[in-house]
Amino acid sequence: MSSWLIYAIGFGAQLLFSGRSILQWIVSEKKKRVLTPVLFWKLSLIASFLLFVYGYLRNDFAIMLGQILTYFIYIRNMHLQDQWLKFPKPIRWFLYLFPFIILYIGFNNDVYDRALLFQNEEIPSWLLLLGIVAQIIFTLRFVYQWFYSEKRKESSLPMGFWVLSLVGALLILTYAIIRKDPVLLVGHLMGTFLYVRNISILKKQQ
Repeated sequence: MSSWLIYAIGFGAQLLFSGRSILQWIVSEKKKRVLTPVLFWKLSLIASFLLFVYGYLRNDFAIMLGQILTYFIYIRNMHLQDQWLKFPKPIRWFLYLFPFIILYIGFNNDVYDRALLFQNEEIPSWLLLLGIVAQIIFTLRFVYQWFYSEKRKESSLPMGFWVLSLVGALLILTYAIIRKDPVLLVGHLMGTFLYVRNISILKKQQ
C-alpha cells in the first residue's frame, strides 16, 4: 500500500480523535462542567478502528497496543450510555472481532510476523520502549475512566482521566518528534491544549 494512503488513514483517525475532543470541549465550555456526549464515544470507536489499521500498516507496535487496549473500553462506554445495542448485530460482531481478525490474518499469511512486531529497524529498542510506556500511560486514562464509570454506573470523565491524558500526550509527542511521525504529532498537539483546558474547567466545577 502506498505511503500517502497509509498517512491518509492515520490523519483520518486523528481528525476524528480531535473532533471528539473538540466536541467534548465545546459542550463542556457551554455547560461550565466536564461532560461526555454520546458522539464522543462513537467517534472514539471509529478513530480507534482506523488508527489500529494505521499502526498495523506502519509496523508500529506501540500504536497498535494503545488502540487495542482502549478499543473495547469505548464499546463499554457506549453500553453505559445505552447506545451500543442500537448498532445492527452484524456490525457489532464485526467491531468486536476486527482487531483479532487482522492480527490472525497478518501472522498466518506472513504479512506481519513477531520479528516485525517488536523489531522494526526504523525504531530503536529504547524508542519502542518509550512509545510503549507512553501508550500504556495514555491508555490507563481510559482504564481509570472505565473503573470510575462502572462504579457510578454512568459514563463520565474524572480529573484522573485528564491528568493521565496530559502526561501520556506529552510522552507521545516526544515519541512522535523522534520518530518523525506527523500523524501522532498533529493529533497530540491539539489534544494537549484540550486536556489542560478540561483540567481547568473541572477544578472550577469542583
